[in-house]
Amino acid sequence: MPDTTPLPGSPSPLGAHWDGAGVNFALYSANATKVELCLFDRGGRRETHRIPLPEYTHEVWHGYFPRLRPGQLYGYRVHGPYAPEAGHRFNPNKLLVDPYALQLHGNMRAHDALFGYRVGAARGDLSFDRRDSAFVMPKCVVVDPAHSWGDDRAPAVPWRRTVVYEAHVKGMTARHPDVPARMRGTFEGLGEPRVIEHLVKLGVTAIELLPVQAFYDDRNLVEKGLHNYWGYNTLNFFAPAPRYLTERGDVHEFKLMVKRLHEAGIEVILDVVYNHTAEGNQLGPTLSFRGIDNASYYVLGDDPRYTFDTTGTGNSLNLRNGRVLQMVMDSLRYWVEECHVDGFRFDLASTLARDRDHFSPDSVFLEATRQDPILSRVKLIAEPWDTGPNGYQLGNYPPPWAEWNDRYRDTTRAFWKGEPGQARELADNLLGSSRLFERRGRRPWATVNFVTAHDGFTLRDTVSYEQKHNEANGEGNADGHSHNLSRNWGVEGPTDDPGIRAVRERVMRNLLTTLLVSQGTPMILMGDEVGRTQHGNNNAYCQDNEINYLSWEHGPEEAALRDFTAGLIAIRRSRALLGFPRFLHSQPANPEGMFARWLSPSGGEMQQGEWDDPLTRALGLLMSTGAGSLLTLMNASDAEVEFILPSPIGGQWGRLVDTASNLASPQAQGLLDGGRATLMPHAMMLLESPPL
Repeated sequence: MPDTTPLPGSPSPLGAHWDGAGVNFALYSANATKVELCLFDRGGRRETHRIPLPEYTHEVWHGYFPRLRPGQLYGYRVHGPYAPEAGHRFNPNKLLVDPYALQLHGNMRAHDALFGYRVGAARGDLSFDRRDSAFVMPKCVVVDPAHSWGDDRAPAVPWRRTVVYEAHVKGMTARHPDVPARMRGTFEGLGEPRVIEHLVKLGVTAIELLPVQAFYDDRNLVEKGLHNYWGYNTLNFFAPAPRYLTERGDVHEFKLMVKRLHEAGIEVILDVVYNHTAEGNQLGPTLSFRGIDNASYYVLGDDPRYTFDTTGTGNSLNLRNGRVLQMVMDSLRYWVEECHVDGFRFDLASTLARDRDHFSPDSVFLEATRQDPILSRVKLIAEPWDTGPNGYQLGNYPPPWAEWNDRYRDTTRAFWKGEPGQARELADNLLGSSRLFERRGRRPWATVNFVTAHDGFTLRDTVSYEQKHNEANGEGNADGHSHNLSRNWGVEGPTDDPGIRAVRERVMRNLLTTLLVSQGTPMILMGDEVGRTQHGNNNAYCQDNEINYLSWEHGPEEAALRDFTAGLIAIRRSRALLGFPRFLHSQPANPEGMFARWLSPSGGEMQQGEWDDPLTRALGLLMSTGAGSLLTLMNASDAEVEFILPSPIGGQWGRLVDTASNLASPQAQGLLDGGRATLMPHAMMLLESPPL
């Protein structure tokens, strides 16, 4: 073991930094009285040294160790008052993860020793627990971040041309027959050529990965034999989740995956969870932040014994603290600058923009990202809600943010389900939801449109189930929401009835077509292109099994839907009309000569009475420029509808999409000469008239 006598070192940068000769350790804690660096053997089983960091500067504890090298395993023990009534929960018996650790070694085991208080004691939150937790904790790893990126370049796909594919690292690769067994479920597996080939053929431009920052399984799930599959339970904001690394892998596997996706022209967007951590409420375990400085890292209640929670998970990260905000910003910049990611989707983003009860579009966090020279240039997507007061803030984020638009999902599903009174809202959705987003110079791409996401039914299940079926989650089917806006078309779940199957396939094509012809940024859920099912589970967060894995065995129906989806994306990417840079309205042509018109089946413009009629289930959208016209026809009724077509600029209308005949091709087919088009029940068409 090398000499472990520390030098004073530097209070910056925070974390463990290798400079080629030694390692500087720096940890922020405003209220600690002593910080000990704990060194471990190569296996992480034996603590070999415990050395106090010698200096305390600007609330940062630091020390430099000249002879330590990359690969060294470590953790912290932090001393200070155990005074829950004052918000302090220091307990040096608990080994703590460095908030700035770039890699973690080993897994966390569920054990009572993880708790800072004595579980089951009379006043549990106040009773001090003296058991050492090191034997059940992962260890931090000193990392040399140097990586040979070669000629890697960000694809820099413009927002208006972006098509997002929401995916899960393991779910995408666990069943892929061409991914070597040791790579399945890992970053390396996702970077395999055959996996990327699927994305390229599909035509998506960005893959949005469910959380990949280090997270661990909740104890209540482990005790039921389940897992935190989605990963919205972050322990560390810099380290990749160990479960997505190969047996001897490191962060370089993530970087290699990014490079390979970039080579294919695909951007990488990370779903990130900075609103809360895995430590839960005041009765949760002491793993990192709670033991380092509970009163600094978390928003506390009026009674400091309790956490203030707007996330539904037990705690909220305190971004009003400058050092905590710095940690989040440093983490984001790390993933961009060191790992080359292209953007982020922020889980429960309203919590990040709060001062306790108050949400503000000019909050410290939103302003920090807005002015940051690195982060302001990547894609930033908000999930614009949380569980706190006034948490639903769709449309209220400032530029340059985009936002998940759940109203788009709900309206589109309701319309194709056949619910009354959806026409007006659907019309706004197809033109970029201008009522929500047309302000402060925002563009239509600010709405991230989706009909399905990881949370809720898949596309197949949306047309196959009317009730959730979450029994496998072990909560008596009480978890997950019941507002599915789904329709099974006659039978709950799978059926051999050819009529029901035909309608289901057609409605799936309708939902995908609506998504891909709408103004805004479309997002497709992994597996929807092949009709993946979760068997009616609309909250599959804990199912690390076939319920969530993508099957690569595609029968005729799956292959047909995949090809149809690829055709839709090709149409979207080749027609500027489907990604126009400004909001369109049903009004005279704008300066670019472009206009939009809403049409009734009779061929005239939609009238007020038709908009107000709750039974309006058939309508058309005409969009035109000097470069040609596109005409979208929709029939969500149970009857056949004949549309009288407007006069085409180019003399004829040709079909690009016909969901009744499974047509989706960038080359127009089946010219319509008669000025009429008949849509069967629950069907949709996209027609094109080229310029003269």
